[in-house]
Amino acid sequence: MEDERFYSIEEVAKILNVSDGAVRKWLKAGALKGIKLGRIWRIRESDFDKFLRERESTGEKEKRI
Repeated sequence: MEDERFYSIEEVAKILNVSDGAVRKWLKAGALKGIKLGRIWRIRESDFDKFLRERESTGEKEKRI
């Protein structure tokens, strides 16, 4: 298995210039796939890339949930 980078909610929020709360909403709604370890979320780089590609292909800047 390849080593894959994992992002925290804070890192994703900073990259996208959105609030931590927006990232949490996407995770809870299933729009962004993540792994919950206890109370901590981690997002695989491949899942984050997929999330961005899906929004890019639909022309969405931010999907309201």
